[in-house]
Amino acid sequence: MGIEFFIIGGALAIIVLAIVVIFNRLVQLRERCNDSWSQIDVQLKRRNDLIPNLVEAVKGYAKFEKGVFEKVALARSGFADAKTVEDISRANDNMEKAVKSVFAVAENYPELKANSNFLHLQDEISDTEERIAYSRHFYNDTVLNYNNSIQILPWNLIAGIAGMVQRQYFGAADVERKAVQVKME
Repeated sequence: MGIEFFIIGGALAIIVLAIVVIFNRLVQLRERCNDSWSQIDVQLKRRNDLIPNLVEAVKGYAKFEKGVFEKVALARSGFADAKTVEDISRANDNMEKAVKSVFAVAENYPELKANSNFLHLQDEISDTEERIAYSRHFYNDTVLNYNNSIQILPWNLIAGIAGMVQRQYFGAADVERKAVQVKME
């Protein structure tokens, strides 16, 4: 009876240890997803803080481009209502389009394009867009690792008991997936 007790006790200890290790790793992966999402959030907020300065710089030169500025204001307000990854992704796509339209307007005003304040803001926004792209990529890689981990055996059993569910990827908008048509005339 003595040796059987140690064998059973050892086996149970190994199983408990394995469960603890798997659970802790799943928690680490989940928290890495949360952290990488917060990095996207920081960059999106940074861009949203820069946009009003850019708009003000452009407004002085482009007084007749009211529709563009309304698009920007609408896109910025979209972030306030966005709660899910899908909503934030959609709001991000709208903001990207709005910023592109501001830069397109700026192309019509050579004095604006030469303005150092505008150029600095343009550089800051371009830098922020690169940071968003990097953060988005890192988030999606992290989500991939997490989602894979909660689906494989025996990890999925522990993830199911712990209530861990799959995360959404920060994807591209449907418009971005369509082929670009180039017309040369």
